[in-house]
Amino acid sequence: MLNMCRFWALLAASIERFAVEIRNLQRTDVLEVEEFFSKGQKGSSAMPHKRNPIRSERLSGMARIVRGYAVAALENIALWHERDISHSSVERMMFPDCLTVTHFMLAEITDLVKNLLVYPENMQRNLNCFGGVVFSQRVLLALVDKGLSREEAYSIVQSCAHTAWNQPDGNFEALIRQDEQVQKYLDEGAIDSCFDPQQHLKHLDVIYQRLNI
Repeated sequence: MLNMCRFWALLAASIERFAVEIRNLQRTDVLEVEEFFSKGQKGSSAMPHKRNPIRSERLSGMARIVRGYAVAALENIALWHERDISHSSVERMMFPDCLTVTHFMLAEITDLVKNLLVYPENMQRNLNCFGGVVFSQRVLLALVDKGLSREEAYSIVQSCAHTAWNQPDGNFEALIRQDEQVQKYLDEGAIDSCFDPQQHLKHLDVIYQRLNI
């Protein structure tokens, strides 16, 4: 019984991972994906511009309920003389609740993903924010691979990143290309490779194949 409850709790938590990611990506300042907004649906009552991710928020809340039953299942382990009936009242609530809630969550997340709105142009915009500052790790590792110590490489990359970050039109890539220390270790081709998003997608087919198994 405890194992069943753990399974439900893990299933609910896995669904919540997706729901939390959707909620984060639907933020006004990010807006890379969005829940489908049906005709006549209301948005935020306080901020009319917002389209609240109500289904993802509901899934997050329901996951907490299912995880809470895992605690109840643990409480059912210690019984007087190895067998009293204090556990049965818990199980009569726990089993139907967990089954009903997780079934609803599976149906809800399936429908949510099927109708999810995706905005690639916003993804591109966010990747290029401050001149591609999100690629700082690749620049750091490229410099280390060329023989620069990690401490020195980190200092150079961090300085360029913070400078870009603190300017209205800051451009991290331009600062990296202009840096004299970077020029000693990386040529134009190496820098181009650091800022190429395709590097992060090279194992995508393998991941999809694993999902299809």
